[in-house]
Formats: sequence, C-alpha cells, structure tokens
Amino acid sequence: MKAIAVVNRTRGTTLGTRIALADRWWLRLRGQIARPEPRPGEGLMLTRCRAVHMYGVRYPLDIAFVDRRGAVVALHEGLRPNTRTGWYRRAAHAIELPAGTLAATHTREGDLLEWGPPGATPDRHDRGP
Repeated sequence: MKAIAVVNRTRGTTLGTRIALADRWWLRLRGQIARPEPRPGEGLMLTRCRAVHMYGVRYPLDIAFVDRRGAVVALHEGLRPNTRTGWYRRAAHAIELPAGTLAATHTREGDLLEWGPPGATPDRHDRGP
C-alpha cells in the first residue's frame, strides 16, 4: 500500500509521515480491521469516504474527515471499537490516526490539511487522491 505524509498547514503540525493510502474499494473495506494498532506517525487515509465504522477494530482511533480541498469538516477523537461515525456529505476522505493525534497536533474543524509523498513537505492539498 502506498504511504503519504499528512500535514496540518493551519497549525504547522504533522499528523503522520507513514499514512497508508486506501484508494481501492477492498482496501477501504478492510480499513483497520485485523491490523495492528497504528504507532505515532502512522495511520490510514480512506479515499472517497464519508463515514467509518469501528466494527472488528480492537483499539480506539482518531478520525478526521476532509473535503476535496483538504479542509477538515468533522473530527472524532478516540472513537471506540464497535461504534461508528455519522455520515458527512461534504467529506471526500477520512484519515484514521492513533488516538490522541488530533489533540497533540491541535487539529480543529476548518483547518487545512495537505498530503504528499513521505519525506517531502506536502505543498499542495490536492496531491494524491
């Protein structure tokens, strides 16, 4: 699976440098199910995603929903196993991160996220999916 880095341009913080890109239906379907808990700097970006569920996931996650421009439209901190989010019409992607990442990076609704290849500083929010 391809990896990307995700940066919060509004806050000047990095959400992760090893975010796996789930850009195929089977990768989105599996999500975090049967995967080990992500470590700091890791996560999963689900493309074309407006809601997520935590059925089959054994650990809490932070979830950021972003629109096509990279603006954060909704946040879920510490979403617990066997729960789900609402459906967000404006969302284009969901980023699943280790619990505590959103607080540590001071990420808020309305912030602008950008992503690109790991090791390079993302300079455009529309790079990638």
